[in-house]
Amino acid sequence: MDHSIITKYFPLLTPLQQEQFAALGPCYQYWNERINVISRKDIDQLYLHHVLHALAIAKVIPFPSGARVWDVGTGGGFPGIPLAILFPDVDFFLCDSMAKKILVVNEVVQASGLKNVTTAQHRAEDIHQAFDYAISRAVTRLDQFAPWVWNKIRYGVLYLKGGDIEEEIRICINTLGIERNQVEEIHISQWFEESFFEEKKVVCLKKNATFAAHFR
Repeated sequence: MDHSIITKYFPLLTPLQQEQFAALGPCYQYWNERINVISRKDIDQLYLHHVLHALAIAKVIPFPSGARVWDVGTGGGFPGIPLAILFPDVDFFLCDSMAKKILVVNEVVQASGLKNVTTAQHRAEDIHQAFDYAISRAVTRLDQFAPWVWNKIRYGVLYLKGGDIEEEIRICINTLGIERNQVEEIHISQWFEESFFEEKKVVCLKKNATFAAHFR
């Protein structure tokens, strides 16, 4: 499984990071045959559809050293695991309600040698910790997701989503009591040329002005 598409867009990876990204392919192939966390039709596109997609968040914001990032409904470890490789000085907390998915995540974390990832089998509503950022990949409608995390984060939400979500944004604004300028839709296709990303976005909900200061 070729991971060169990662170095195409992130050419400054350290040798260790390159090894860690390379390890994801065989590890996910092995575990996906036993516990289906990625569509079996999609596993051959792991690096494009899952790893690189997750790393779009890094094109929006370089998480500062020491930040605490909460990956909500991580599934098989996306977007958290690729971002944890890219940001070794950032603490990532990956949670999912399904035990079998957290089992796979733990195995991938161990195989990749990641030291900055902790995991838990919990629903978002049951987490009572504070984080700097929440990240996720389309686990539900944005207007359902944001209220789960809003009071547990300091700076904002980065949500991978596609298509027309204007209605979800409008409901979010009303539910959270925020302004329209605190929401930004950023098209991933401005960084990644592959057709897969044509309609995909990173949606940012900015809770704190410091969030904007972290943007690239």
